[in-house]
Amino acid sequence: PIDWSAKKQKTVSTSTTEAELLALSEAAKQLLWWLRFFNAIDFDPEQGPITIDCDNRQTVRAMVKNEAIQTRLRHVDIHNHWLREKVQNKEINVRWVDTNSMPADGLTKPLSTEMHVRFVKQLGLVDISLRIRPI
Repeated sequence: PIDWSAKKQKTVSTSTTEAELLALSEAAKQLLWWLRFFNAIDFDPEQGPITIDCDNRQTVRAMVKNEAIQTRLRHVDIHNHWLREKVQNKEINVRWVDTNSMPADGLTKPLSTEMHVRFVKQLGLVDISLRIRPI
């Protein structure tokens, strides 16, 4: 299953790290909603905490190594502390992934043929057209 959303950020960010932090926080909220939903229907999709991939090293360091993000914006501090608490409590893992290996790009950017083939492999999709019998 894929939970996908694209929308304009409601706040002004002064750095890519702030923008990534806000997006990561939103992804974590959606993840926790899905985990509560799965729990309500007695479905365990995976053992242990779920991992969110992020392609911004500074944002990942801020979550994992407890480094401070330099900002004067209160909303960033709130997102930072909320998400950092979830990571420290091992409810959520945040992992750095190279931009070229980020599966989410297939949902947010136009892809060349080569990148599309890589995206399909990242999702684990296979061609089943040979298995389908014509009527």
